[in-house]
Parts: sequence; structure tokens; C-alpha cells
Amino acid sequence: MTDLEFMDRAERLLLAVEQTCDRLNEETDADLDAQRSGGMVTLTFANRSQIVINLQKPLHEVWMAARSGGFHYRFDGQRWLDTKGAGEFFAHLSQCASEQAGQTLVFSA
Repeated sequence: MTDLEFMDRAERLLLAVEQTCDRLNEETDADLDAQRSGGMVTLTFANRSQIVINLQKPLHEVWMAARSGGFHYRFDGQRWLDTKGAGEFFAHLSQCASEQAGQTLVFSA
């Protein structure tokens, strides 16, 4: 994958995260705050815990830091998969965000 292809796919991922936060705020009382700064999105929950998602352009990876740990994802041609087998990005983000919010939150591409 070229740098341009990575950035295109990774930017779409960050946009999907932001749009999902907007949707969740309309549909639930989760009170998520999504702040974007360049290639990084910080999700802040009502309890002040955070999830940080950022792009690692030289490695062609997306990194996520949550209460449960740090995770690295690479695009396999169809989806973003954890480099250590923890699963698909959006499913894992949904799990981490649900734990931190104390309610079920579903993120998708």
C-alpha cells in the first residue's frame, strides 16, 4: 500500500469514528466528545476517561489507546485488523467504548 492509499483509508476510518460519535450522541445519553487534531481523534467520555486513535503513517498503522491497553491495526485489503490478533478495529473500538461509557456503543465503518 502506498502512503497515499494508507492516508485515504485511514482518513475514512477517522471520519467514520467522528460520524459515529455524532450519531451516538443523538441516539443515546453517552455524552461522547470527539476532538480531532490532525491525524488523531480523542474520545472523551462522561466519566472523563479517554480513547485516543491516531495514525502512524510511516508504519501504515492506526493505533488505539484505551483503558484496556494499546492496540495497533493494519489494513488487510478489506478491514483494519489488530497486529496481535485482538480483532477488527471497529468491533474492538465498540467493546472498549462500551466498557468506558458503561453502556453499549456500536461503532462501524
